[in-house]
Amino acid sequence: MEPRIEPAFAVWATGLPASGKSTLVAELTAQLAARGVDVAALESDALRKVFVRHPVYNEEEREIFYEQMVYVGVLLTRHGVPVIFDATANRRRYRERARQQISKFIEIYVDSPLGVCIHRDPKGIYRRGLEGIAATVPGLQIEYEAPENPDLVVHGDRENPERAAERVIEELVAKGYVK
Repeated sequence: MEPRIEPAFAVWATGLPASGKSTLVAELTAQLAARGVDVAALESDALRKVFVRHPVYNEEEREIFYEQMVYVGVLLTRHGVPVIFDATANRRRYRERARQQISKFIEIYVDSPLGVCIHRDPKGIYRRGLEGIAATVPGLQIEYEAPENPDLVVHGDRENPERAAERVIEELVAKGYVK
């Protein structure tokens, strides 16, 4: 009989759209790889293209989508694959669902002021929201529920991404999830 696989950790990087989540996740993934830790980055935009043919971004669709995203993360971590969720997940309950199901879990809040996010807007999300083309942009038309007790806060508007990723790794080491 083969030995059981040790469950892996999960990191959820949350924050407003364009807050710096993807930049942090890319740097964190690279730094973990340099330490010999191969992670699966679950990026919400990429997964949404697979799970939702014609997204409308309403509350019901988001509820289902984040259930699916968490399910994939749970499966991967149970099979020893570390996961990094790169997703706004505007409702706390979406992220809490993952925390409840993944024993080795940390939540990173990438905090950036709305004005900075609107100015960055690499995907045109805020532009479409301000023009009335999109009606459910977190931070504009719908609420973004920031974490009440994140494991770590990263300031995406002013913190060096390399140092921010190092701080996440320090948190993972402190919790015993990474050596």
